[in-house]
Amino acid sequence: MSVRALEHLDSLYGAAIRLTRNPSDAEDLVQETYVKALRFQGQFKPGTHLKAWLHTILHNTFLNTRRRASRDPVDVDTKQVDDAPSRVTDGPSPEELLMRRALGADLQAAIDALPETLRQAVWLRDVEEFSYKEIADILHIAAGTVMSRISRGRRLLYRHLTEQEPDGRGLRIVGGAARGR
Repeated sequence: MSVRALEHLDSLYGAAIRLTRNPSDAEDLVQETYVKALRFQGQFKPGTHLKAWLHTILHNTFLNTRRRASRDPVDVDTKQVDDAPSRVTDGPSPEELLMRRALGADLQAAIDALPETLRQAVWLRDVEEFSYKEIADILHIAAGTVMSRISRGRRLLYRHLTEQEPDGRGLRIVGGAARGR
């Protein structure tokens, strides 16, 4: 199982980036996923979908980490923050560049504008190619809810990608139109 699990590293990292939106946190999440998978490999049922099992571990680990973080107070040394030089970035990370090239800027912006619940379902179905049942298991929701989220997410993506520029020059993304729905 351990060698086969490494075949899904890119898929898990892509999902982790989508969840955490931070390369360092995504790497930590994938690493913790693999540690848990190795620790509990006896619970994996041979003949079942290994990729879905790993994504379930990743998703649960993310949710547990987020729950723990919401309970822990954050201590901030305001003097240290004020004295720290502002962070300068030289542009997008290599992961972000790869994703943009693979998806295209318009599609990437439209996907990023989706609410998190819709974005997860659409990503797992259309990019990772999981079945509705596997997505339901990964996200711990009913298959009907998965279908509904994917349908709504695709509809919002379509709206984002097909709105015309005021001067008729083709496609434009309407930033944030999907938020709050």
